[in-house]
Amino acid sequence: MKEYGKNIQGLVDHVCGIEDREKRTASAYTIVEIIKQLNPSLKQENDQKLWDDLYIMSDFRLDVDGPFPMPEKELLGKKPLPVGYPRGEVRFKHYGRNIEKLIEKAIEIEDDEEQETAIIYIGQLMRSFHSTWNRDNFDDGIILDDIKTLSKGKLHIDLDKVKENGLFESNTRRDFKVPTHEQSTSNGKNKRGNNNRRRNNGGHKKRRN
Repeated sequence: MKEYGKNIQGLVDHVCGIEDREKRTASAYTIVEIIKQLNPSLKQENDQKLWDDLYIMSDFRLDVDGPFPMPEKELLGKKPLPVGYPRGEVRFKHYGRNIEKLIEKAIEIEDDEEQETAIIYIGQLMRSFHSTWNRDNFDDGIILDDIKTLSKGKLHIDLDKVKENGLFESNTRRDFKVPTHEQSTSNGKNKRGNNNRRRNNGGHKKRRN
């Protein structure tokens, strides 16, 4: 194994020739520690990998009481299993398959508020993907129509609400909640009260000559 060099390979060959099993095992542990010291980047590696490499360098002749069993020689050089590609055509290629998966997850959400939050998040992603393909004639209604199509009509959010609050814009908070009527009324009263106090305070100011 070229990454370890000839010196390590020589040590492995020497350890394989040690007759005493205890000394042979202790020497194998020493080689693993030497490998770590010579290659600081390998300190983060799993110890099992280093021991597997040790067995490979010994051509599977190293008989020691190691912390891990010797790997099967037949697995060396064995081709990995082919990676299966996802089947099925993507409906909207500019969104990708991950958007379809997110929509499938959003459909499973039972809580209405959580599902709406998921729709807003998905809409923001779709808007950013859509804008990279077509910056002209863009409208939030297109995103909503695509969400309805991909979810087969199971996901919906009011278009006017999306436009008025800019819900599909990337800088919009995902935990957005529409204020209730009581909150709107109280906010209006607070604003009027603050304005009255400003006018009253201004009336007490003395004019400067």
